[in-house]
Amino acid sequence: MIKIPEKLYRIGELVRYTPFSRQTLHNYTIMGLIRESQWTQGGHRLYDESVFEKLSKILELKKTKTLSEIKKIMSHDSAA
Repeated sequence: MIKIPEKLYRIGELVRYTPFSRQTLHNYTIMGLIRESQWTQGGHRLYDESVFEKLSKILELKKTKTLSEIKKIMSHDSAA
């Protein structure tokens, strides 16, 4: 059976496919809201496909929650 390699996205691709800026994505990574899954040899972050689900959730939560509240919600969800 052939295993299809997982698609990894650079931060520039995330900027292109989402409404978030490069700086916002960097801040979310530093805050722990999203996580890189790998690094390139050149030191660039690579994100797997699950990042889009997390960013969608953040976008929805931002309508009614602060970033610190979102961080608590997301950390609770990942621990469950």
